[in-house]
Amino acid sequence: MIMTKDKQTLLSKIPSVDELLQNPITQKWDGSYPHILILDAIRSILERKREAILRNNDLKEGSIALSPDDILSEVETELITLSKLNLHSLINATGIIIHTNLGRSLLSDAAIKNVQDVAGNYTNLEFDVWEGKRGKRYSHVEEVLCRLTGGEAATVVNNNAAAVMLVLNTLALGKEVIVSRGELIEIGGSFRIPDVMERSGARLREVGATNKTHLKDYRDAVNSDTAVLLKVHTSNYKILGFTEEVSLNDLVELGKERGIPVIQDLGSGCFVDLKRYGIDDESTVQDSLRSGVDIVTFSGDKLLGGPQGGIIIGKKSYLDRIRENPLARAVRIDKMTLAGLEVTLREYFDEEKAIRNIPTLRMLCQTLEEIEKRAGRIVEGLQDIINEEVLDIRIKDGVSQSGGGALPLSNLRTKVVAVIPKEIKVTEFEKGLRENNPPVIVRIKDEEILLDPRTILDKDIEIIIEAVRRIGSELK
Repeated sequence: MIMTKDKQTLLSKIPSVDELLQNPITQKWDGSYPHILILDAIRSILERKREAILRNNDLKEGSIALSPDDILSEVETELITLSKLNLHSLINATGIIIHTNLGRSLLSDAAIKNVQDVAGNYTNLEFDVWEGKRGKRYSHVEEVLCRLTGGEAATVVNNNAAAVMLVLNTLALGKEVIVSRGELIEIGGSFRIPDVMERSGARLREVGATNKTHLKDYRDAVNSDTAVLLKVHTSNYKILGFTEEVSLNDLVELGKERGIPVIQDLGSGCFVDLKRYGIDDESTVQDSLRSGVDIVTFSGDKLLGGPQGGIIIGKKSYLDRIRENPLARAVRIDKMTLAGLEVTLREYFDEEKAIRNIPTLRMLCQTLEEIEKRAGRIVEGLQDIINEEVLDIRIKDGVSQSGGGALPLSNLRTKVVAVIPKEIKVTEFEKGLRENNPPVIVRIKDEEILLDPRTILDKDIEIIIEAVRRIGSELK
């Protein structure tokens, strides 16, 4: 960089940190912002001024704002940014119900209320109030889980990958686990079943081919070192066409014959027969346990609609061993997760209530008429800015998705609000929505912004209308 006289003059005009800290404007901020953030914001803006001066060889005096008032105006903007929480709420208008990147399942109002109550008070987390002595953490949900599913015993860890790892570490450490090659799935974040198995200390024994596995493949692979027969639900894909897999019932019979426990990793656990609501067949936890399987693991969020967790349920003799594993403490859940999970599970005592109150199920089971009505509310609120030459907005047919590695073949019919900007790129319009407060996250398809009411909460409809109106009005 060339240091010219003009640059030197401009650099000399940059106020010092101390000078800005003593400014009356800054003094007023001390009651609103932590001093450390004020200091960081001032240093950041001053450094940007220096870089701008050094980088540009055509700067003249007055071409860059260096007065204390101008600089502090930028500092205040920086302060607002620094003060925002990194994790915050946003609006999911994508139509992907269990959106992994957006926090997966939403909790019911009752679950949220219970989490707030438990978080703000001392609780009986590990205290038996009736006996006046130490209690067990998982007793709060074990009875409910067993009553709902028919399982003998249950426990919960922080996610389903941890559940699988804990079970295998307990039952198959240093021994073989037989699994179909077609079930060696990769789940979100590039986590693969073989990697989870390796970390558990178990040894993977693949059988069959990618598209076809027969009972004989399992039978021939069983040896004195076999500890577990594992069946994995292919949560996020289906193999179609020339394919065959061994049923859970047949695998259970083989396990009984050879005295080997059978574990099923369901991935996204479901307690409701979704076929009754016009959604693709999805195995329920109850179906799995009725087959006689020894252990079932599944997620507490996803289709179940609760907080993130990994649920392990099945034969008490195995659960007792799993709970005694020292690794169980490393992956245990906290009181807030338990609070949200218990309320969510209790909703399932009344299936109609569960469909109505649990957001994930409610979104999955929404009728097309309900969705179209909500789409109409959005379009009606934007009527005055619709201009076919500048901004076209209309309702059209679309497809929602379950997401979260569940129901991979279920394309749910929906009605979307299509926003078509004519004077700016669709990506610029999307950026404006994404930078709204709160951010509105949408899909782009065929140069159209798509807003899917299936995943838009009622309280967010007016916010979306105002966000689209604000961006659209700037185009007119």
